[in-house]
Amino acid sequence: MQLSAAGLELIKRSEGFRGHLYMDVAGFPTIGYGHRVKPPESFPGGIDEAQASQMLAKDVGQAEQAVARLVRVALTQGQFDALVDFCFNLGAGRLAASNLLRDLNAGRHDAAGQQLLSWDHACGEVNAGLKARRESEFHLWSEGQGAVSTPPPAQLIEKRL
Repeated sequence: MQLSAAGLELIKRSEGFRGHLYMDVAGFPTIGYGHRVKPPESFPGGIDEAQASQMLAKDVGQAEQAVARLVRVALTQGQFDALVDFCFNLGAGRLAASNLLRDLNAGRHDAAGQQLLSWDHACGEVNAGLKARRESEFHLWSEGQGAVSTPPPAQLIEKRL
């Protein structure tokens, strides 16, 4: 599966575009559409939206791969989009260690969707931006319960990584 236009719009809307380095709510250096800057990356002159879109595509691809690797049950497009946004925002490690993933892989899709809503804290406090983002993810998760995708065989996932 790939992130849909609705999923991409959620990421862009939640992150916003910033052409110069800034610290996100958790204190990480960030640029563009929420790209976490890691050594040896450096953007002394900033970036434009075209560069930010290229970085976003790469970051989204990594989040898609993480979801494909971690999830062992079929997902709707909306569920996949919500999980890709979650991974993009919080990282695959947080998803891997979460009750959300445990519930999901146990077939408890509704409980997993509810778990999204609990990830609205930054620095120990509820963050309005994260709360709105989690609610948007929950909306994607809940809509379109019909079309389901079967997860790819493990050997295909490994080849994509």
